[in-house]
Amino acid sequence: MSEPSSTEAACRLVRLAETGRPGVTIHHGGRPLSALAGDTLLTALLCNGVTLRRNEFDGGPRAGFCNMGACQDCWVALEDGSRLRACTTEVWDGMRVHAPDDAP
Repeated sequence: MSEPSSTEAACRLVRLAETGRPGVTIHHGGRPLSALAGDTLLTALLCNGVTLRRNEFDGGPRAGFCNMGACQDCWVALEDGSRLRACTTEVWDGMRVHAPDDAP
């Protein structure tokens, strides 16, 4: 997962509905990010301008591929070393996700 460059949009996903859910705080690479209860981790990361990886052909930002848990594109590591799919895992308050540079 990488942070957007100055030329990339700060937000990869814009929330249009369900804005009244309670807020939670997750951490990505030690940085706090806001999310809403019930969000998938992929939604929370994209709403905060974080992409999962870079395209291997042109270096452009990538999000998930299938967004339904059928591919292997959105695996991330948690602070405890466990791995999960960002597209099918709901966030929880205090969740800590490693950025690629600080993965265990």
